[in-house]
Amino acid sequence: MSTPVEELRPDMNFNNPRCVMKIASERLSIVRYVFLVQIEDGIATAPQRASLEYADAVLIGWPEEDGEGVVDVDDEQFETVRRHMELMEEYIAKFTAFERAGDVDDMTDTLIRITEHVAEVRRLYQPDFPLPTFAEIRRVVQDEWDEDMGKIDPKDGSPTAEEIERERDDQDREAQQGERA
Repeated sequence: MSTPVEELRPDMNFNNPRCVMKIASERLSIVRYVFLVQIEDGIATAPQRASLEYADAVLIGWPEEDGEGVVDVDDEQFETVRRHMELMEEYIAKFTAFERAGDVDDMTDTLIRITEHVAEVRRLYQPDFPLPTFAEIRRVVQDEWDEDMGKIDPKDGSPTAEEIERERDDQDREAQQGERA
């Protein structure tokens, strides 16, 4: 025997079409957290960082159902919302399968797709809220990634202790040869 959804979620009014907003944000939050746990042991790649940043950008300042700037949608728009929610759930199922398989690359791509659908739901209910695209975030994150990786490579201006000692020895030899001349 299954428990009615109303009993499982007494905090939600399922007769209000805006409740979809809360469901979308909660689903994305959970998927984002699962992804974060999967990648936290290593250095996240630029695509991994970008997918997290994109999810964060879509979730930041998520409004309450009756929050400022939230509008009611008409029947046609609600059908679009419903379709985005269906697609989001399909991608969440794929994400779960990739998680079980330990396929972080496909999890990364799927998190982006899930986030895109949640972003579309938010756009319909909060049309004046400026949401970035994944491409915009990817460019910024890639620039940051390239900069961070440049700091790690010791051959790019960050000499090792051995290289500093060798350079100092070379300077000492040059100085001694200059004194002899």
